[in-house]
This record gives sequence, structure tokens and C-alpha cells, in this order.
Amino acid sequence: QVQLVESGGGLVQAGGSLRLSCVASGNTFKIWSMAWYRQAPGKQRELVATITPGGNTNSADSVKGRFTISRDNPKNTLYLQMNSLKPEDTAVYYCNTINALATWGRGTQVTVSS
Repeated sequence: QVQLVESGGGLVQAGGSLRLSCVASGNTFKIWSMAWYRQAPGKQRELVATITPGGNTNSADSVKGRFTISRDNPKNTLYLQMNSLKPEDTAVYYCNTINALATWGRGTQVTVSS
């Protein structure tokens, strides 16, 4: 079973930046389309950005132009560079495959103050 460990969250002022990382166990990371998700208090988990094994990306309209997803296959690591953060970006951020096939990790908390 693939395990996912997210890190890099924290408290940041509006307009600031953070870089999230997600390390996957095993040797199948490179074949999966991966995604970042987030869940704000009282809301459902939502898809933030996706990336194919070859590096093609897509992102939600709410973060387009501000967040960039990337991956390092040899390191089994997924990244999310978040710039121009807004208070509405406050959430717990998770990584998973594009169809959420892996067991969810604990996520990493991102808090953006106004």
C-alpha cells in the first residue's frame, strides 16, 4: 500500500508563499497521475491541481496563475508551489493519485492570515 507524507505547511500572511512536498513510498509513483487536494473547515475536500506522469498539469480556477504543481519522479516527490496566498486558501492540503486510490495521509495545514 502506497503511503503518502505531506509537509511544508505553516502560517503565512496574505500575499506570501509556501512550498508543499509529498513523498510517496514504493516504486509506482512515476506511473501515477498525481494531485493535490485541500479541505477547509466545514467544507468538502476539493481538487486543487493535477499532474500526469509526463508532467502535464492542470489546476482549479481558484488557484490558476498562483499555484504550480510539479513532481520529481526519481525522488518519489510531488510539490505544490503556492504564491500570492489568500485567506481563502486556508485548509489542510493532501496529496493522492488523481483518482484518490492511495490511503490518505495526514495532510499539512496551511493557514493564511489577512
